[in-house]
Amino acid sequence: MKKAVSRVYMTLVFVFLYAPILLLIVFSFNDSDTKSRTVWSGFSTRWYEQLFQDRMLLDALRNTLIIAVVAAVASTVLGTLAAISIDSMKKWKRKLVMNITNLPMLNPEIVTGVSLMLLMVFAARFLGVDLGMGSIILAHITFCLPYVILSVLPKLGQMDPHLYEAAQDLGCTPVRAFFKVVLPEIMPGVVTGMVMAFTLSIDDFIISYFCSGTTQTLPVFIYSMTRKRVSPEINALSTLLFAVVLLLLLVINIRQGKVGKKREVEA
Repeated sequence: MKKAVSRVYMTLVFVFLYAPILLLIVFSFNDSDTKSRTVWSGFSTRWYEQLFQDRMLLDALRNTLIIAVVAAVASTVLGTLAAISIDSMKKWKRKLVMNITNLPMLNPEIVTGVSLMLLMVFAARFLGVDLGMGSIILAHITFCLPYVILSVLPKLGQMDPHLYEAAQDLGCTPVRAFFKVVLPEIMPGVVTGMVMAFTLSIDDFIISYFCSGTTQTLPVFIYSMTRKRVSPEINALSTLLFAVVLLLLLVINIRQGKVGKKREVEA
């Protein structure tokens, strides 16, 4: 009885999680107009064709990808360095710093968005520039950092702390020892943090909305469309983004699985 209930429960969970995505993918191939986009009218790729002809939407997508890539790389580098520094602290200092680090994740996003907007406006006036791509990138790096730190810290905790010292005893410089010994050990956490930062940056709306100025990201562009109409082109674009993220996760998981098997064989 318990197994049957648990299976039904898990089935319902997966249905509620993945049925909307499946519906989105199906209707991205729907041959319908914008008014009857929820009624199946036949298979067609017209919305994918129109997607690559919509200049404003493609500009918003380009801005989103540039911001996501820059924010993910920057937050991964800074977050990895911060995690290494936090891991070397004393226990009470580490707890204090981690509580401060976790605050942006627990803080309501609307509060983070408004506070970052005020900071960016003040900085923009002080520097004599306007809000735009730079302010969004800085804001995204800010809220992505804690997620990278939380991804890297467990890997540092699993690593033998004497490996770094042993590499230096064998002749490596501190920098070479880090890249040859420490970085390969924590790489799964680094990659996970980067992927998480990338997806969070693409998905973000509230902070981007407050800090964007005249620059439009994809979530902000879609929000502006909801005031009039949401074109089925968005279904096609969402399907492509989902496919890219899914492919990226599959590649990372397969690569990590191969690395894990290789280490087991070497051990």
